[in-house]
Amino acid sequence: MQVTFIDDSIPFDGYSPPSQPIDGPEKAFALLPPALSMRGHDVAVINRAAFPVTVHGSRWVTWEGERPVSADVLIAYRKPELLDQVPVAGRRIVWVGGAKDDLDTPAARDALARHKPRLVFMNKPQHESWANTLGLDAQVIEPGIATAYLEEDAMAPAEPPHAITTAHPLGGLLWLVRLWMARIRPEVPTAELHVYSAVLDKAQLGGTVPAEYAAMVDEMAVARTHGIVVKRPLADPAMAEAYRAARVHLHPAEPRDVHGFTLAESQAMGLPGVARAASPAMVERIADGQTGTIAANNAAFASAAINLLTDRLTFDRMSANARLFKRGRSWAIAAAEWEGRLT
Repeated sequence: MQVTFIDDSIPFDGYSPPSQPIDGPEKAFALLPPALSMRGHDVAVINRAAFPVTVHGSRWVTWEGERPVSADVLIAYRKPELLDQVPVAGRRIVWVGGAKDDLDTPAARDALARHKPRLVFMNKPQHESWANTLGLDAQVIEPGIATAYLEEDAMAPAEPPHAITTAHPLGGLLWLVRLWMARIRPEVPTAELHVYSAVLDKAQLGGTVPAEYAAMVDEMAVARTHGIVVKRPLADPAMAEAYRAARVHLHPAEPRDVHGFTLAESQAMGLPGVARAASPAMVERIADGQTGTIAANNAAFASAAINLLTDRLTFDRMSANARLFKRGRSWAIAAAEWEGRLT
């Protein structure tokens, strides 16, 4: 089957996840086409990749390059209006990789009404958040997890213990940093919080960052004296090693959190997580009380974090549960489910 994917966001390709840091939505788009190609499909990808490449049989075409003249299936990522970019002989699909707002712009509503595509969401809360007024065929296929996070190597938490967060600086990180300084670090004075953030790493190296990050940058200058360490985000293999050495993944969670990609990866590794209950997607990522904690308030969040940083038995139990419950979702499995939705 001839399957064409299209995305118009940023430059990346199917080689990006193992070689450079890349956000979860882009990583999902990078990893599904090769997985479908390896199942025997003729897969082309149109995006803003810097160069045309072939990744495990999937052909990546630059935005200005020569596009397929037609496709049996066209999968538009996030934006329904991208369905107008390629002639289609068969099915049109919108893969919803972001918030429901992507489907509610005037251009998106027009494209949905004209093409009446099938929609594929990443999880149930994301699906249920959208009012399907057109009665379109809409289903859920959870993304896979990159191979680097599915290796069998055991966890090796470092001493003194440290927590990890991958939260966006404008997505609740300020709340987390202040909670760490006020409630968590005083109870575990040797612990560190490792903050993986490209923009904060740039700021600490003297680079200029947008004005909206000023408050966060100022806070981090104080936070350094409270065991908070800013680190540059890593490609998948190195990020997997960072998770392997940690005791807990702290995630502030925001209502707009769509999937919690990094939580899915760290849970698959066996790293327990603590997240606020601010996003319905957190229920999908963490099995509350088994692979981590979904905290209803600040006190519960701090208590759960402290417990995982100080109690090795709790860590070992939740780590084992995470590996048992959360590590089976490979991209090969996700691609097999996608295959059933292409016709």
